[in-house]
Amino acid sequence: MPNLIFLKLGGSLITDKRQAETPRLDVLSRLAEEIAAARRGDPTVRLVIGHGSGSFGHVTAARFGTRQGVHTPEEWLGFAATADAAARLNRIVTATLLAAGLPVWSIQPGATLRCVDGRVVAGPEESVRLALERGLIPLVHGDVALDSVRGGTIASTEEIFEWLLPFLAPRRIVLAGEVDGVFSADPLRFAQAQPIPAITPANLASLKAAFGASHGTDVTGGMAAKIGQAVEMAQSLPDLDVIICGGLQPGHVTLALLGGDAWPGTKVSGS
Repeated sequence: MPNLIFLKLGGSLITDKRQAETPRLDVLSRLAEEIAAARRGDPTVRLVIGHGSGSFGHVTAARFGTRQGVHTPEEWLGFAATADAAARLNRIVTATLLAAGLPVWSIQPGATLRCVDGRVVAGPEESVRLALERGLIPLVHGDVALDSVRGGTIASTEEIFEWLLPFLAPRRIVLAGEVDGVFSADPLRFAQAQPIPAITPANLASLKAAFGASHGTDVTGGMAAKIGQAVEMAQSLPDLDVIICGGLQPGHVTLALLGGDAWPGTKVSGS
């Protein structure tokens, strides 16, 4: 499938992370229309869509420490509750995309995900591939997973995408979040933050150093980790680009999906 794109709708984009289990329904509806517009603009585009858990799964997972491991009866209750919360948001996302005429088929990742000490070693690649061959849009999401070392853990949407990469070989990954790309600091907190239009392995180290020197230690640490993961994904396949863009800006998701030289946000390349 030469025109396959992975699209992630970030949890901070599609939910209000300041309020537990609060979807941004207006944002979701607009994004669904933008995705549908991209498919009309280029009918050859094939999509795998994933979404974060935002104020749904993350709230429950943090309370029980699910990512770090699951061993006690209380922690297994939290494991199950986290899966349920993630699934509730998934049903909302699925319904919204279907309403826009998109043939999405929700695939529960946790049913097939297996991890070893937090690293994915098995996933839903066969179901995703067969769905694509039948003209469906597979829809996955960050989910709980059984882990041979930790008992249980959580696999993020990006980690699921990483697992799927060698099986499906997309030409582009679009990561749509709240902020329009990567900045020198958190632009929601620092007015002087500067946009970074392109990231490659050559400038990654200097960018990480700049992030480490900024005022927002937690934010910059998280940003550096996200960038590192994006570069690793870009390096894993020849000519794969990763676009980090903002879904709050109308039209940017459509532009990122259709491609061209004028991409929104930040373009991450493997070379």
